[in-house]
Amino acid sequence: MAGKKEAERNNAWLKMDEKQLQEAYDLSEGYLQFLNKVKTEREAVEFITQTAAESGFINIDSVEKLRPGDKAFLKVKSKVCALLVMGEDSLERGMNIVASHIDSPRLDLKPKPVYEADGLAMFKTHYYGGIKKYQWLAMPLALHGIVVKKDGQVINVCIGEGQNDCVFTITDLLPHLAKDQMEKKLADAVKGEDLNVLIGSRPLREAESDPVKQHIMEILHEKYNIKQDDFASAELEIVPAYSAREVGFDRSMIGAYGQDDRVCAYTSLKAALEVEKPKRTALCLFADKEEIGSCGNTGLHSLMIENIMAELLYKVGQSDYYTLRKTLASSCALSADVNAAVDPTYPDVFEKMNCSFLSSGVVLTKYTGSRGKVDSNDANPEFLGRIRKLFDDNQIVWQVGELGKVDIGGGGTVAKYMAYYGMEVVDCGVAVLGMHSPFEVVSKADIYMAYKGYKAFLQLF
Repeated sequence: MAGKKEAERNNAWLKMDEKQLQEAYDLSEGYLQFLNKVKTEREAVEFITQTAAESGFINIDSVEKLRPGDKAFLKVKSKVCALLVMGEDSLERGMNIVASHIDSPRLDLKPKPVYEADGLAMFKTHYYGGIKKYQWLAMPLALHGIVVKKDGQVINVCIGEGQNDCVFTITDLLPHLAKDQMEKKLADAVKGEDLNVLIGSRPLREAESDPVKQHIMEILHEKYNIKQDDFASAELEIVPAYSAREVGFDRSMIGAYGQDDRVCAYTSLKAALEVEKPKRTALCLFADKEEIGSCGNTGLHSLMIENIMAELLYKVGQSDYYTLRKTLASSCALSADVNAAVDPTYPDVFEKMNCSFLSSGVVLTKYTGSRGKVDSNDANPEFLGRIRKLFDDNQIVWQVGELGKVDIGGGGTVAKYMAYYGMEVVDCGVAVLGMHSPFEVVSKADIYMAYKGYKAFLQLF
């Protein structure tokens, strides 16, 4: 009986025919390439807008007037972008919005990162988002980002991804000397200030002090035109250096860094590229800063979405504030973000009747928040009923999900920041094993169902 229940739960694979199975594997091939090219939000924006341009989308800055059927993209500060397909209905009747985020937990370099200690050169870091600090030790790491010089010159940095590139690492304490460390709680075993990245060991012969640090700075200057003061106006991120891989003998899963939330970003991108002449205008939004509360001027807890809507309305000849409010309040949105898949190794933190499972389809999460739904959107049932019908009518396998047991779980998405404007919003994304770890795992079946769900929502809802 238990085996039969497990088979019924794993219904996404079982409900696909041979054609759909092939489509799922083909979609995942492109997704693997995306993951290997894109490890930061800036890289995501560049990939998305370039792909959109190659598919016939035009930069909205070059458009004087938007008309039904037009396809356009826009960028915000190189860390946010959006794809737009104009519908037949007027904007004030609302839009269909799919919003994902393209930032992921990582380590950022501090403004003064380079130092020397005991004959080794190191980077100081400040972790970004919710991580288990011990997971970032003893692995190959890469450096991605930009450095902006005082004269405005932008230096793009990507070190550690090429076959012949150097990599970096954070060393761990050997078990022979780690008795005290291993007696601590996991949360205390590694401190944030101890996430120091090893970057060199060879001294500069003629240096009077800190010879290893001076050698590293000489290399950075000669090879990349980066001086020590330039780190003050840099955005440099430490990420895992390894590639995305297929997981399992059956190659049914994908393991990689940053799938929260790039799995939803990629599937919504693929969906948006295939939308043609929708009744309601379709908008795919790719946002920044979700992992630290959607703050700043590139997070959705700002006026960013209002500014985007204002520009769209201006391009159709409407610029009054009432129409802006009406457009936002009349819109419907999927907050395209992941949920936690039940992990059979850690069953005690999941309430299996209501949590999501790998390979059981795209996840509808009515509410997030923590311990009493605090800071949650909590989607309206009328809207959920329409989404259920849409998915069932389009043979999209879906499931419900919560983020763990009531007194244990908790988390947030961009949903509440969109619901603020009065629009109907529900979280809808892919179940993930090992969320926020440097190697997250998702099912190819769920990737496919997310893509189908986003496309149906953008095109038909």
